[in-house]
Amino acid sequence: MALGPLIRDLRTSLGYSQSRLADVLCESSSRATVTREDVSRRESGKRTPGPFWLRHLASALEVPLEVLEGAKLQRRQFLTNAAATAIAPIVASDLLRSGFSAALATDAPSLEYWKDKLVIYGRDYMSLGAAEIQKRLSHDLLVLQQQLETPGAWGIAAKLMTLYGKTFPGSDGAKAANWYRLAAQAADRSRDLDARVWVRGRAAIALGYEGASLGLADAFADQAMDIDDRPSLGRLNAVMGKAHAAAIRGNDEQAWRLAREGRRIFDSVGSEDQTSDYAVPFWRMNVFLSLLAARLGNENEAMRAQDAALGELPESLPRFKTHLEMHRGLMLARSGDETGGVAYARSALDRLPPEKHSLTLRLLMEEVRSGNGH
Repeated sequence: MALGPLIRDLRTSLGYSQSRLADVLCESSSRATVTREDVSRRESGKRTPGPFWLRHLASALEVPLEVLEGAKLQRRQFLTNAAATAIAPIVASDLLRSGFSAALATDAPSLEYWKDKLVIYGRDYMSLGAAEIQKRLSHDLLVLQQQLETPGAWGIAAKLMTLYGKTFPGSDGAKAANWYRLAAQAADRSRDLDARVWVRGRAAIALGYEGASLGLADAFADQAMDIDDRPSLGRLNAVMGKAHAAAIRGNDEQAWRLAREGRRIFDSVGSEDQTSDYAVPFWRMNVFLSLLAARLGNENEAMRAQDAALGELPESLPRFKTHLEMHRGLMLARSGDETGGVAYARSALDRLPPEKHSLTLRLLMEEVRSGNGH
């Protein structure tokens, strides 16, 4: 997505008119006056903001500066830069060889092969660490990149790129957010409504749950809901991601309204599959609700969701039990017992083997430390 449309999407996700965004930019800087026409020209691409205004735009739109900077890059340049920052030099040779081998192969993996890969990654993400998933995905994405000749291949690539984005912390700047944006563009190439909604919804719940890039979380959620209004897992993720963004901003009424909508969608489309990132079973829905209630300071609702999740959470997924325990730490910290809350959350995290730690858990630990009060 180019910079102009990204600014527009982020602005509308916050409910700002062009005039309102101009006012916010004026308030944040004493260097110049910004008018509605200035915002319009930037959104249409007739004027490109320089470094000074990019910084103020990032603050006003609630995204890291690098997200706006990354939107200036062309697709190939972005992929090159992403690979350079994400892939350790020690494995670069193997990845390059894999890429050229795939391009030269006469018996390239079939679409069914990639569908099976998708199932495996969805399962493995739930139990393996981010570093291991990222290394494997780097290899497979480079191979799949040579086979994007059909809409079906674009749909698979979009879902794998979304998962790849999850191996970066949303708060580190641009990596996660830019991979989600790239995945959304790939999903659009697939012309598959379900894929287009799912990719955006998964990005929204990832960013909202992590409390990162709230403007972008809202933008992805709004896009998902605009693409297709039918109940789906993608729409469920979008609604819950938007609920978390509202909770973090202190908009309790909107957060609970969205949570009720999420429950209605879940009742229609909840998953039987218990152990896939591409599924939302009963226990996982309650993990979403547990953190939401903890952020909103509703201890009774949080405990109800935690008990419901623990009642069905597979023993093979201890990382999510750690999530629930850390939600209790957040409740303690928000109630005023910051020391006790941090100690409770830290103890839960320390009991989980380090190789099973996720970047989301680390961000949650930081939230507990800060208390994250409204």
